[in-house]
Amino acid sequence: MAHLSVVIPVYKAENCLEELYSRLKSAIEPITPDFEIVLVEDCGGDRSWELIQEIAKNDPRVRGIQFSRNFGQHYGITAGLDYASGDWVVVMDCDLQDRPEEIPRLFEKAKEGFDIVLARRGKREDPLTKRLASWAFYKLFSYLADMEYDGETGNFRIMSKKVVTSFRQMREQLRFFGGLVNWMGYPTASIDVQHAERFEGKSTYTFSKLWKLASETIIAYSDKPLRLSIRFGFLISTGSFLYGLYIVYHALFHGTAIMGWSSLIVSLYFLSGIVISILGVIGIYLGKAFDEAKRRPLYIINHKTFDEH
Repeated sequence: MAHLSVVIPVYKAENCLEELYSRLKSAIEPITPDFEIVLVEDCGGDRSWELIQEIAKNDPRVRGIQFSRNFGQHYGITAGLDYASGDWVVVMDCDLQDRPEEIPRLFEKAKEGFDIVLARRGKREDPLTKRLASWAFYKLFSYLADMEYDGETGNFRIMSKKVVTSFRQMREQLRFFGGLVNWMGYPTASIDVQHAERFEGKSTYTFSKLWKLASETIIAYSDKPLRLSIRFGFLISTGSFLYGLYIVYHALFHGTAIMGWSSLIVSLYFLSGIVISILGVIGIYLGKAFDEAKRRPLYIINHKTFDEH
């Protein structure tokens, strides 16, 4: 009988943890009694960790991990996968928009011979602004990273132990869980699932956080912004060369040079801005390379509810 792990990053979830635990048990026990739930608390500042400790005390199948500070959702997933021991591992969010009742369907699809099964959200129960921001992010990511990524899928999925073992080998500082799993190329399928409304509260992903995630993810997965800047530079140079030929032609055949110091100054400032922007992109890549060279741990654990064997 398969051992199943469920990995859930937890942030400001004190009001839904009991409901999450209860529904997970009800959904998983008909599949297998041999399961574990790994809850990674990301220092949200509420009572989530106290509740995790209480749940874990009453049910040893629940394993709690608390970070030393807030590291972020994708680092929480990484920590959970590092400690998950299942033959199959489910990753999902804690706000109950990913419905635990869909786990049996994911597991049944995986048994058809797929190492990864994604939960595809047909209709997202999110505000319009968040749906638009998410759509724009995945379109931009797919283009700049040269990677086909389905924006209708989130973190909710089931993966084989082989996939998890491969994931653990990737220790780069910039973490985007979905992109890392997609990059591996294991046999993947998807099923349509019902996307629920948040159990309580609002999403902590603001537009600025989404923009930060988008920019860091694109830089982590592709050098296409650098290649695009080179193409743009050649395009500007070609345009300038053709315009220079036009000036020479005008002077030779019409006897006067083209006037227009204003346009010259505007062009100068425009090109200066482009040069500074390109240097900034290069600087960002160098900065991220510097961060990788430090080889700091991806996360630091403050407390655990279990002992390592």
